[in-house]
Amino acid sequence: MKKISLFVSVLVIALSGVFMSSCDSNYKTVKRMQKMEEGVDNPTTKEELEEAIKKYDKRAIDLVTSQAQVGIWYKILGTRYLDEQMYYEAYAAFDKARLTYPSNANIYYWMGICAGFMSNSVLEYDIDGRRDESLSQKKLNYLRLSEQAYKRALELNPKYYRAMYGIGVLYVFQLEEYEKAIPYLENFVEVQKKNTDGMFVLANAYACTGELDKAAALYDRIISINPNKEKTARAAAGKKKVLDTKASR
Repeated sequence: MKKISLFVSVLVIALSGVFMSSCDSNYKTVKRMQKMEEGVDNPTTKEELEEAIKKYDKRAIDLVTSQAQVGIWYKILGTRYLDEQMYYEAYAAFDKARLTYPSNANIYYWMGICAGFMSNSVLEYDIDGRRDESLSQKKLNYLRLSEQAYKRALELNPKYYRAMYGIGVLYVFQLEEYEKAIPYLENFVEVQKKNTDGMFVLANAYACTGELDKAAALYDRIISINPNKEKTARAAAGKKKVLDTKASR
């Protein structure tokens, strides 16, 4: 797998120097290639202009096709890195793919996953056990980057249930912004009616915001689905906990 990743990395880097440059650079490349390969320099007559347009159109199509392929390779490279849990490298590859495919919801979803894991790599304390505020801010920045990526994925595809679940988990377990998680997770369990993982996260959000009856009802729903012994037992324990909390108030 690592050999494949290295091969793809080298291939992408080599090609990206030609095809992932700025629009101005692309234009100059096209113009230079036309002069060298097709003999188009400074057309003046109507006939020369018409012939030059035909040749430039063909070269432009070739360039677009090549750049699209590089974008695909960056997506493949990102998934290879993601498989290897190399989240910084994966994020960088997906970010390059995003420049070619800015309306691809999958890319933003993957970026959200990577940024969430990148936050976990930040240690907020130094070697002497003192909290480093700059590192704490760095960790938060990664989490906000993850949030932004998930939101963008959902803007592009409001029915993207994986992004609903991803941002729900982010809000509940990493940012602890439970109220923000609830609408996303409610939409998720409405679409994925038997996905008990999402139900557990939503029940947690309900409990943390004081909506204990909703949490208990959701645990009942998990129990009725009876996914497996471990999850059913977990749901029963969760229901007991929220009911005990309600009774103690």
